[in-house]
Amino acid sequence: QTYAAPASYTLHNLFKPPEFDWGKLRGEPVRFNCRDEGLQLLADPVLVEDISFANIQPGGVGKKELSFTIDGGRMDDNMLSFYDALRQARVGKGEAEKVSREAGHSFSGIAFWPRLIMDGEGKLDINSRKYPSGGHQKSHWQTVLPIMSDVPVPLKAGDEIFVSVDFDVPDDVLKPSTYRIDGDVIQK
Repeated sequence: QTYAAPASYTLHNLFKPPEFDWGKLRGEPVRFNCRDEGLQLLADPVLVEDISFANIQPGGVGKKELSFTIDGGRMDDNMLSFYDALRQARVGKGEAEKVSREAGHSFSGIAFWPRLIMDGEGKLDINSRKYPSGGHQKSHWQTVLPIMSDVPVPLKAGDEIFVSVDFDVPDDVLKPSTYRIDGDVIQK
């Protein structure tokens, strides 16, 4: 399975154009350790893909429409997490307050991570992030974050994010799947 949720990234708020050009990533996602507090989710995760290795289907093109409502409680928690992480990195109090406030109330992209269900009864699961909340935990699996705007998009509780995920899964298992993500932020 692949899960996704809108996220904010501290470095996206620290390094902005023209000094830093996020467009140079050319759609390549930033990869995170699942314990990295510099990435915080803004809404509850949703299921994007559910692939059964017991019943492999032929490749093909697919599309999934996702919608998220920004959670004010998560935003408040994120500000505190960002502040703590910045202070541990020896960022000054004033700068840490400013950046954590901006990062806690902004959208960087849609985070994606895997979850494996190893049996049909759901008794043996491998969760790269806490399930179902998407919280941080130790894992060797990564969370990926395609940066969806050169500058973070300001948000407030109740704003909505609508995302379209197009994917192409080739029949040849030696060729990687490709994904295209597009979306809109609707500010309330």
